[in-house]
Amino acid sequence: MTQLPTHTEKKLGLVIDLDTCVGCHACVVSCKGWNTENYGAALSDQNPYGADPSGTFLNRVHSYEVTPDEGAAMTVHFPKSCLHCEDAPCVTVCPTGASYKRVEDGIVLVNESDCIGCGLCAWACPYGARELDQVEGVMKKCTLCVDRIYNENLPEEDRQPACVRTCPAGARHFGDLGDETSDVSKLVAERGGMDLMPEQGTKPVNKYLPPRLKDEQIDVLAPFLEPVAAEPQGFLGWLDKTLERIG
Repeated sequence: MTQLPTHTEKKLGLVIDLDTCVGCHACVVSCKGWNTENYGAALSDQNPYGADPSGTFLNRVHSYEVTPDEGAAMTVHFPKSCLHCEDAPCVTVCPTGASYKRVEDGIVLVNESDCIGCGLCAWACPYGARELDQVEGVMKKCTLCVDRIYNENLPEEDRQPACVRTCPAGARHFGDLGDETSDVSKLVAERGGMDLMPEQGTKPVNKYLPPRLKDEQIDVLAPFLEPVAAEPQGFLGWLDKTLERIG
């Protein structure tokens, strides 16, 4: 079995804003594209254009209709991927040492050449964040785009996970959550960032920012539907008066 490090120099991870996420799945598409072409074995698809398509994804978005005790009902879009837990059960259960947590940045990875596809890590993960690729027979998971964030051949603004770089709503943030002065740590402190299923005791590095309650439904078109004048003016005013006389 693989041992977890007693400490890590950094705690790289994601902060996901559930109030901002619009469920567009841009993060899912960019993740699939980058990780199919780069790190490890390609992410396969089965019957992608058929009646029952399936495939391997490192990031998925689930949508829920939520009715809080107070405030209006809302739709919450919930992205989910590996949370790079400090006490990762997927690591300690691996019989070959293929699953491991890095000391230098805390990222949890799979050495695919050592993976035998037994699936024990997937069973141990309480978040369902690992998927066995049906073609390659190895376990796949989010790598935080480790081959991208350290790639000096990329412009500095591109040295972040593909999902973060792609998100059009700015709902995904990346950084060192072990550094209290980092932007992501400040964001978690300001917005009351939360762990996913803390009762599991895995100490996930990734955090979620809760959705804000909506006091009332907002009609985004309302400002454009308000009358621009109390009474018709110009040609329309003349036409209105003329029609009144005829009537």
